[in-house]
Amino acid sequence: MCSTSDMTATRTVTTKLEFPYSRTLGPVIGRFASGLREQRLLASRTAAGKVLMPPLEYDPETGDSVESELVEVGPGGTVESWTWVASPSGRHPVDRPFAFALIKVDGAETGLVHLLTAASPDDISTGMRVTPRWRDERVGKITDIEGWEAET
Repeated sequence: MCSTSDMTATRTVTTKLEFPYSRTLGPVIGRFASGLREQRLLASRTAAGKVLMPPLEYDPETGDSVESELVEVGPGGTVESWTWVASPSGRHPVDRPFAFALIKVDGAETGLVHLLTAASPDDISTGMRVTPRWRDERVGKITDIEGWEAET
């Protein structure tokens, strides 16, 4: 038999909940990844003609499949919004202060969130023009773009 004080005692249990999974890239994202490896930015086009970057397999407005062929966009783009990360954690993509930005790539109607390579928030403005800085060795992942930097 338990006493009342035993039943009301506070206990803390720490658990780690994970959902590890693997996903095949499929035809749309697979071609996008191949494009990254070749330093090309590819986007999908909806039946209504809207260009989605990054590409999606389905039109988010109608749920219909996108056209089978991807279209090349960019390489430049415009910063639509951004946020400065002054104290990155171990989960961030770099270990120095940086900015995340929503970048509307030329020729696309949607934005891509990615890293800006600016040294300080003073170097960033909404509306600034940027281009991707590619890694020397690319493997077909979004991280093949090291970051976006101001156009020169």
